[in-house]
Amino acid sequence: MACTTILVGKKASYDGSTMIARNDDSGSGHFTAKKFVVVQPEEHPAVYKSVISHVEVPLPGNALRMTAMPNAVEGKGIWAASGVNAANVGMTATETITSNPRVLGADPLVVYQPAGDGQPEVPGGIGEEDIVYLVLPYIHSAREGVLRLGKLLETYGTYEMNGIAFQDVDEIWWLETIGGHHWMARRVPDDSYVVMPNQLGIDAFDLDDAFGAQENHLCSADLREFIRDNHLDLSLDGRLNPRDAFGSHDDADHVYNTPRAWFMLRHLNPNTWVWDGPAADYGPRSDDLPWCMVPERKLTPEDVKYLLSSHYQGTPFDPYASYGDKSMKGAYRSIGINRNDFMALIQMRPDVPEDIRAVEWIAYASNAFNTMVPFYANVERTPAYLACTTGEVSTDSFYWVSRMIAAMADASYAKSLIHVERYEEGVLSASRALLNQYDKNIASAEESQRAALREEANTAIAAELKKRASDTLDKVLFELSSGMKNAYARSDA
Repeated sequence: MACTTILVGKKASYDGSTMIARNDDSGSGHFTAKKFVVVQPEEHPAVYKSVISHVEVPLPGNALRMTAMPNAVEGKGIWAASGVNAANVGMTATETITSNPRVLGADPLVVYQPAGDGQPEVPGGIGEEDIVYLVLPYIHSAREGVLRLGKLLETYGTYEMNGIAFQDVDEIWWLETIGGHHWMARRVPDDSYVVMPNQLGIDAFDLDDAFGAQENHLCSADLREFIRDNHLDLSLDGRLNPRDAFGSHDDADHVYNTPRAWFMLRHLNPNTWVWDGPAADYGPRSDDLPWCMVPERKLTPEDVKYLLSSHYQGTPFDPYASYGDKSMKGAYRSIGINRNDFMALIQMRPDVPEDIRAVEWIAYASNAFNTMVPFYANVERTPAYLACTTGEVSTDSFYWVSRMIAAMADASYAKSLIHVERYEEGVLSASRALLNQYDKNIASAEESQRAALREEANTAIAAELKKRASDTLDKVLFELSSGMKNAYARSDA
């Protein structure tokens, strides 16, 4: 799946939170309806079986409750995608990444082989369909998540290259798979942020730390030998660059991936480097863009949402621009595209009680035309407006309303943009006000009342969201209807 990820360390965020966020995008030519739900411990079987790869994985038991963003239409697996468990650990998976033939020839992907010609089927490895469901209910820290997933990859392998983020209130870890069974993970520096398009991203890795103190680096048990025996280290000075060793620098990356990272870095660090023109330090096709940077100011959820909604605003590459060289519009793949299924931004707040620490900011459909909404993650159920998604189009579903607003606003962009901007600001302002109110109410409430107040807060936020989303749908429908080709100025009423 095509996705974009942003990770923000606690000293880089406005309130000391760790934040992990990802756009989940459908593949070309289809859209995947999503829902926001709670998965209870008793819903986990003793043995998990993947729909895609048919691999069977025994589960350890003692599962934790977790939130998830699964597919709304059954048939292709769970695809839990993103969530928070009852231990206040967040996870998002996966960012599809790239590799090269040297890696894939040395450690081939573990691909499902159906039965045929008298031969039994051969299960494949684990993949995006499975990873959150197999890991998140059984971990109590971000580091523990890396180690559990790493063990699963070494044991069962994977049929695809993926990047996965783990988070608790203190740490963020980013794991990238390498071939069928190998992996590496790096702790995001507290004072930095990370941007990830669909490309292997880690640009420096300390093997001595990974096989020693393991303070900031973890990896599969034989990674050092794997690199040596297969001549994967391409450095001239002995300092391993995983992006060169394990990743790709294809022509397609220069259209599809590196421009996204360039735009995000350029927006958050506009004065750190020269980003534009013939004398630029980094351009949209640069293969050596930094994996992480210290921002020029502290970052907010709204900053993250803006970037995950972006389409190269202020550059010649904006497909909606009314200026510049028309041949450059849409030259590079945008971050906010029509096939965004959802965005989840998980925020772990250190300055509030633990039972309201985790907040999930949720958005559905094309991020260029939607809004995100915060909800407490420590709940037994989620609001129906976000959980009721099915394959049937309905104005009672936030997913489908968001899809309709996006399609109509895109088709009437000049007239509808102001409605979308006011919608996003209105929802963010109103939902933040409710969150602030309930933070205070819950913090001062008796323990026996707090769970009910968390769900009451989520219900109130969803009600405000539904009212504003319906109003925006009405406005963009009017603009689009007014621009129909069979419209005439004369009133015949």
